[in-house]
Amino acid sequence: MRKCTVIADFLSADNKKQITECASETGFEVAFFEDTEAADGKVSGTEVFYSGGDASILEQMPAIKWCHTAFAGVGAYAASGVFDSGEVILTNSSGAYGRTIAEHIIMVTLMLMRRMPDYNGIIYRHEWTRDLPLRSVAGSNIVIIGTGDIGSNAAVRYHALGAKKVTGFNRSGRPAEGFDEVYRLADFDRLFGNSDFSESVDVLVLCIPGTAESQGIINAERISMLSRNTYVINVGRGWVIDQDALLDALNEGRIAGAALDVMYPEPLPEDHPLWTAPNCIVTPHMSGDMGLPYTVEKTVEFFCENLRHYAEGSKMIKQIDIKKGY
Repeated sequence: MRKCTVIADFLSADNKKQITECASETGFEVAFFEDTEAADGKVSGTEVFYSGGDASILEQMPAIKWCHTAFAGVGAYAASGVFDSGEVILTNSSGAYGRTIAEHIIMVTLMLMRRMPDYNGIIYRHEWTRDLPLRSVAGSNIVIIGTGDIGSNAAVRYHALGAKKVTGFNRSGRPAEGFDEVYRLADFDRLFGNSDFSESVDVLVLCIPGTAESQGIINAERISMLSRNTYVINVGRGWVIDQDALLDALNEGRIAGAALDVMYPEPLPEDHPLWTAPNCIVTPHMSGDMGLPYTVEKTVEFFCENLRHYAEGSKMIKQIDIKKGY
């Protein structure tokens, strides 16, 4: 029987049952492993691979024809070289993370606006200070770079909290759900170079994938265009922003604050200055964590749908263009 390998430590019994039944229906025998260490030396006959962890195991799969990653980002998989020839298919779970990461975006927005970094210090010192000026999402102008599943989910939630306007940026300028206006990324400098526009931006959210094209897209010059009233939130990839320039802006009070769920390097060293930067919330790349059952259920759903397509030889969903990186 054709072999399907699943390596993931976050699947419930129901998730495994769903995959097993789908595999059986499509002519596959499925083997489950908690991690790559457990799978080491046992996956050589794998044709189909559901990956919820380390991409390095791919080198032990000479017969592989299709890999589905439980994640949205595919950098480690693309870098493996396994998919360069175009003979092995790579699909991802883009669309499973919009809800959980959007909720994280809203959470840290409220924490920054409600001064939680400052109040955490006050509470730690056992002080009774409660007169810090606060801000609200209601009436705010939000800019989101990246208008896909995550960006659209965040835009809808910002509007639900009363945001005045949510502006998006993407490669094409194509309209997207939840956004009042969408511009091309190429228009960023023109718009933020206008002080009337830049001064009005309360929150800048980065949720674009980490590709060669997006690396360093928010550079020192663009950070200098931001207002001291602007909060920066990054849930995409750490390297899309010049981290040193962001640190300088935080330390010098040139932006209002930041919330970073992604950074470089990861894990962040214990003595890294980001940990103690003023008005900066650092989280350990957990906004899209598998702790939310909905996220796991969606990625399993995508895999099973694609397994049926694969078995039938029909067009698959979520297929990655290796050259583009998404």
